[in-house]
Amino acid sequence: MRRAAVVVAAGAMAVSLAACGSAKESKGNNDSASASAKKGDDIKVGLLLPENKTARYEKFDKPLIEKKISELTNGKATVDYNNARQDANLQAQQVDTMITNKVDVLILDAVDAKAIQNSVQKAVDAGIKVVAYDRLAEGPISAYTSFDNEQVGKTQGEALLEALGDKAKKSTKIVMVNGSVTDPNAAQFKKGAHSVLDGKVTIAKEYDTKEWSPDNANSEMEAAISSVGKTKIAGVYSANDGMAGGIITALNAAGLKVPVTGQDAELAGVQRIVSGEQYMSVYKPYAPEAAAAAEMAVALAQGKSLDSLAKDKVSSASQKDVPAVLVPVTSLTQDNIKDTVIKDGVYTAADICTGKYKAACEKLGLTK
Repeated sequence: MRRAAVVVAAGAMAVSLAACGSAKESKGNNDSASASAKKGDDIKVGLLLPENKTARYEKFDKPLIEKKISELTNGKATVDYNNARQDANLQAQQVDTMITNKVDVLILDAVDAKAIQNSVQKAVDAGIKVVAYDRLAEGPISAYTSFDNEQVGKTQGEALLEALGDKAKKSTKIVMVNGSVTDPNAAQFKKGAHSVLDGKVTIAKEYDTKEWSPDNANSEMEAAISSVGKTKIAGVYSANDGMAGGIITALNAAGLKVPVTGQDAELAGVQRIVSGEQYMSVYKPYAPEAAAAAEMAVALAQGKSLDSLAKDKVSSASQKDVPAVLVPVTSLTQDNIKDTVIKDGVYTAADICTGKYKAACEKLGLTK
């Protein structure tokens, strides 16, 4: 079966790699500060990430954001960091701590986008601008950066249909394993996937997986196999790679091999793609997303405009026309591993081609 690399332009990528010193002073409410409040490079940035079960946050997002902030401020800025470990109450306490510590700006990836609204308001009331990172938090945020999340879901759905090939008929049954209902991105992934899959295949079972847990996804897949029948399941939509791992474990236990989607290009997910256990993942380049968050945070802390940085606008239920940077994504299959995660330096061939994956890597031309 031919695998095609699908590159999705999710909006104009407005990540400026230049230092924020050239940004103009803003006259708007969301990205301005009075002349007396302007700061130089000696700023304090709060960074709050949502969980550590998904490998990306500690491995990529945190160090990339910290590195970019350091570059933009000549090493003079400090970053206060906390991970909420998927606990919304803990994250609310962490915001309080950031307020107490008088950070100048906060980069926030919310555990629960709705529940965090009061905390965002408290931060803003304390004079702290908030950059919503990866997930669109409710409340008076000043900026947002992420990916076009509906397009991510569409990319996954299109890849699954491609993998099914001639089997992609309305009578064909698939299982959908979506992300957590507390994550607004999960709803957008789900919406995008449905827009592609509805009417093309039958969704026999569908789950919204608490906390994006691989263990929960494993249990859901076991239940789906029991309910639908393993001979009747033609494919599985998994919203991310972590859950795909749990799903594939359940499929293997049942002696069933069908195409499975994913997201985040986690190392384990890439290795499963190499071995043919997982069909695809969505490669979301974290470097430009992290750079955008860092640039907007530094600009806001220094009282500068976001006009040259944020070319898009997004709206939440509580905030309209938020300056935003939306980063493009890529459908990652066996065909383009070398041209994506290896080329971008996310992994080396040596990282991927370990142990049982060596033979499959050789067949794909992935050499150390």
